[in-house]
Amino acid sequence: MHTISSLADLHTAVDQHDAALVFISGPNCSVCHAIQPRVEELLEQFPAVYAVHANIAEAPEISGQYTVFSVPAVLFFIHGKEIFRKARFILIDELEEDIEQALNLI
Repeated sequence: MHTISSLADLHTAVDQHDAALVFISGPNCSVCHAIQPRVEELLEQFPAVYAVHANIAEAPEISGQYTVFSVPAVLFFIHGKEIFRKARFILIDELEEDIEQALNLI
């Protein structure tokens, strides 16, 4: 998972890849630290998905631009358009199913 630190970096990642997953966390979010490795492990099954991580403390404009009110948050994009998002309570099995369905759109 690539780390980004600005809204411009996020736009570049989303626009330049057919499928992109954005994991948004906060510095004092224990749930974020617990779930991120599980999301990264899940993404090993999906090599076509470009994954980035953004810390809202380092790039608060991301939460404003994408209307992220709680962390952790996962936003999934196909061809630059948001297909789905998960926030706060992210179930890995459900995330896996959603990614599979979204990739069928490509």
